[in-house]
Amino acid sequence: MARGTSCRSRCYRPRDGRGSAEGHGRSARTDYSLTVPLDHDIDRAAVNIARGLAMDAPLAVKSGHQGTAMSLAPLAHVLYSRVMKHDPARPDWADRDRFVLSAGHASILQYAMLYLQGYGLELDDLRSFRQWGSATPGHPEAGHTAGVEVTTGPLGQGIANAVGLALAERHLRARLGSDLCDHHTWVIAGDGCLMEGVSHEAASFAGHQKLSRLIVIFDDNGITIDGGTGLACSDDVVKRFDAYGWSVTNLGSIGEDLDALERALVTARDSDDERPKLLVLRTEVGVPSPDWTGKHEAHGNPFTAEHVSNTKRVMGVPDEPFWAPEAIVSAVRSHAKRFVAESEAWTRRASSSEEWRALMARPDIAGSLPKFELGESIATRVAVQKTFDAILAVTPGLVSGSADLTGNTGTKLSGQTPHSAANPSGRQIHYGIREHAMGSVMVGMALHGGVIPVGGTFFVFFDYMKPPVRLAALSSARCVFVFSHDSVGVGEDGPTHQPIEHLAALRAIPDLQVIRPCDANETAQAVRCAIEHDGPTALVLSRQNLPVVCDGSAVAAGAAIVRDGTDVCLVATGSEVSVALAAADQLAASGVSARVVSMPSWDRFEALGRRDRAAYDAVLDPAIPTLSVEAGSTLGWHKYADDCVGIDRFGASAPGAVVLERLGINPAHVAERAQALLSR
Repeated sequence: MARGTSCRSRCYRPRDGRGSAEGHGRSARTDYSLTVPLDHDIDRAAVNIARGLAMDAPLAVKSGHQGTAMSLAPLAHVLYSRVMKHDPARPDWADRDRFVLSAGHASILQYAMLYLQGYGLELDDLRSFRQWGSATPGHPEAGHTAGVEVTTGPLGQGIANAVGLALAERHLRARLGSDLCDHHTWVIAGDGCLMEGVSHEAASFAGHQKLSRLIVIFDDNGITIDGGTGLACSDDVVKRFDAYGWSVTNLGSIGEDLDALERALVTARDSDDERPKLLVLRTEVGVPSPDWTGKHEAHGNPFTAEHVSNTKRVMGVPDEPFWAPEAIVSAVRSHAKRFVAESEAWTRRASSSEEWRALMARPDIAGSLPKFELGESIATRVAVQKTFDAILAVTPGLVSGSADLTGNTGTKLSGQTPHSAANPSGRQIHYGIREHAMGSVMVGMALHGGVIPVGGTFFVFFDYMKPPVRLAALSSARCVFVFSHDSVGVGEDGPTHQPIEHLAALRAIPDLQVIRPCDANETAQAVRCAIEHDGPTALVLSRQNLPVVCDGSAVAAGAAIVRDGTDVCLVATGSEVSVALAAADQLAASGVSARVVSMPSWDRFEALGRRDRAAYDAVLDPAIPTLSVEAGSTLGWHKYADDCVGIDRFGASAPGAVVLERLGINPAHVAERAQALLSR
């Protein structure tokens, strides 16, 4: 179907006027034995199939959210069958429209669409909804189910991810041209999404950036788990988004009229308005259930078998589980092939574009990394900026930004202009003081593809962006999170700005690569590992200058011996490696031979142990007493060490050197603790 001619005279009601959602209480049946391309009856049947699956799957497993999925089935059908540019046979087609179900609890709606459109899901996958090993988990997961773009569930994350998708699309279109990048980002968000703070941050940023190809449909059903939204919220959403710089359209209660929905969506898609779009759609949760329509109980509690039967009777469909006539499914799947020729033509164009191939290729940066001289004094946050500048030419997808701390975190790219609506090819992004949104936008950009996003803030503000860092790990999004000012060495700003527990929290996130380099050479190698890694990386960097003490080789393995010794092992990370070396000097003066190990990455060192236990033990010899040294919580260090020097309290406001000294992060105290360990 050509995009410019998609609006046709079709209405969401059967030709005989029976069996529609409008007919509450009616039991009339309609003949669905049709094999022709989509028409009124096939449209209606597809919507009814989706609504039936939205009830049947939660009923079968006694878990799930059917209410929103039921009310939005017509909208989703219009998006997938009439409006969005996509090819189910090529779910990774780079120039496809992106769809984000920010209201991720309604996942069964997306799974029903993916099943009907032919993305590889079949009825057995829906029967195993929310079960172990299923392709249909409780909330959509990127990389787990074909056709799912981002991982949603925590409300608000999806809309913020979508801002990143739209930002990446505009950036790449500016660099590559519309022949290679020309698509839209569609979002379904609910009341809960717009209540969460991250959506406010992201919407403000999107409005400022004028992301015109971002279209959010707000499912305004007035319902939360506890009851009506009026229990806790009285925002004027229209005024709020208007203030953010969005174009807002109130669609009213057209949720059952497929043609009206199509016209509204196409109008938004084809608009010349430079602003992002919010379409406010008033719906009733659980429609067309005669028992639960419009009631908050329909949201998260599976219907009983009786409720499902009553609803199917109103819909005019057989009362049988997972009803999906083959003729209807085949017709919808056949119709879904309408973009095959376009996706194939795009593939031919992309294959002949050197710039496209460069953006999609894994960059080889090894030969471009800077090398720093032993004894040189440089903060790792400064070293990371020098490294980014050195690799910029050979890493065309790299874009960098920060939450208003560009110069402080090492995330400023030399010679690069700010990204904006007027300059969409710019590779320097100013996120403003929006850490939560920054992280979420970065995840969206990474999952879009063609972009490697770098984003920086002070380490203590990881607290504000943990949710997207966690979801980046869950979805294997190749983001580089730069956290500077990594210890109580921050100094005078005091305990509010001094990270203590943050390293432990980062390390606890599965599938997140965490690297705390000890010097500039380890920093350069950390960037290399981040760029080569198929997932997110957190770089934890110093504010203060640190001496260059090694060649950086510890990063690849996760840990390495910086200075060998036989009596005691001092294992440290980051700025504390130089403290451990100074402590080793003091121990040597008293006849103690101390080994010093730099362990910039626990997760990489654990991976080494799984591959080669002998190499692991060669670094941390089980026969040598081990003392850990790190200016943060000691939680987790007992896995590697017999005793720990760390900080298990909040810091204090004073010059950084004074705080470190008073809290025991100094060579004398480390040497004293090592001697005590040896005397046990």
